[in-house]
Amino acid sequence: MNRKICIKLLLSLSMLLSGIAHAALTIEITQGMEGAAPIAVVPFDISSNRYQPPQDVSGIIAADLARSGRFAPLDERDMLSKPVDIKQVRFQDWRTLGVDNLVIGKVETAGDDKYRIQFRVFDVYRGRQITGHSIPATADQLRYVAHRISDIIYEQLTGEPGAFATHIAYVEAEKKADYKEYRLLLADSDGFNAKTLLTTREPLMSPTWSPDGRQLAYVSFENRRASIFVQDAWSGKRRKVAGFAGINGAPAWSPDGSQLALTLSRDGNPEIYTLRLKDNQLKRLTNSPAIDTEPVWSPDGKSIVFTSDRGGSPQLYRMSASGGSAKRLTFEGGYNASADFSPDGRHLTMVNGDGGRYRIAVLDLDSGLFRVVSDGKLDESPSFAPNGSMIIYATETGRRGVLAAVSSDGRFRQRLSVQKGEVREPVWSPYNRQR
Repeated sequence: MNRKICIKLLLSLSMLLSGIAHAALTIEITQGMEGAAPIAVVPFDISSNRYQPPQDVSGIIAADLARSGRFAPLDERDMLSKPVDIKQVRFQDWRTLGVDNLVIGKVETAGDDKYRIQFRVFDVYRGRQITGHSIPATADQLRYVAHRISDIIYEQLTGEPGAFATHIAYVEAEKKADYKEYRLLLADSDGFNAKTLLTTREPLMSPTWSPDGRQLAYVSFENRRASIFVQDAWSGKRRKVAGFAGINGAPAWSPDGSQLALTLSRDGNPEIYTLRLKDNQLKRLTNSPAIDTEPVWSPDGKSIVFTSDRGGSPQLYRMSASGGSAKRLTFEGGYNASADFSPDGRHLTMVNGDGGRYRIAVLDLDSGLFRVVSDGKLDESPSFAPNGSMIIYATETGRRGVLAAVSSDGRFRQRLSVQKGEVREPVWSPYNRQR
């Protein structure tokens, strides 16, 4: 790997970002999942409210379940009835429509700017309620609570945690008259409620979440020099943690949040270091004439996977989190880079290059099974959802950068884009975000 490839690894395609409208991401399902479970989410009753609630709670829930790829919500126009109370539920209607599960509910005013959302989930064929809750919310919490309800439903029906109430961070840029404006944004997992965390005239890249979901580390080229910053996602307070001569890139949080792994060339060659955040103590982990970059911690904190060309081409290697010898993990294709661990530590997602195409792949670390799960030509920056069910990544369509997501088994795909412009560098938040 020569120096040009090193720069590509560290900067990705962020330098190529062009004009963009600051707006919610639009999600388009591009490949459905065969065998998705039929479910009906009946429009929630809002008749008791003097004014219509500012969010369509049941619509958000239905959209969430569809986005998961695991469920196929029934079109409202095909519903034979629209019950809002358990007494109105006629299970035979839903059996006739082939629906497995039914969701009904109400959104009721509970005071000034306050609501109470009640919902029930039924097993249609057994004719019984599975779960039901009553959740308070202010007007500006309605969308978040709708995502939380989606998480509850998803977990009840699949046995796995949902990830709808999580968030994504990503980079966008807007072309001005004589300069380009870069932004680091935070949005709900469905692309809504986008919030700008940072605006700068210099490129931004490699955002990564702290384990508690409260901070982001990223690379900024402010003052035309790469530096790594840590920023509180909610207060906006930030500090520079690495601004050494040469490359400062690819930060990755340790599972306990006490350290960053990062790439520095302060000693001449790009190597992997760890940085203890409480006192800025550095420790060098690799010592190779090759280019070592893009570290990522295993969820148990015991090892680090990184990209290196020490074998002649960019591949993934694994070493102890304290440094030492490294074991090569990837052998499929001439290029494997930008790794991310699944939350359970059993899989790695990465960018796989083969035949001039760069696509997202998943490696089972136990069995060695390797599979390509995306179908683009220039896919990059993969990031697992906190439940491991989906992978978000950057890609191109019509020569424009967009975000996309694919199920970890490759069976379900969707694309997230704005009306014009480009978005890049997505990263999915962990659980336990403080609101």
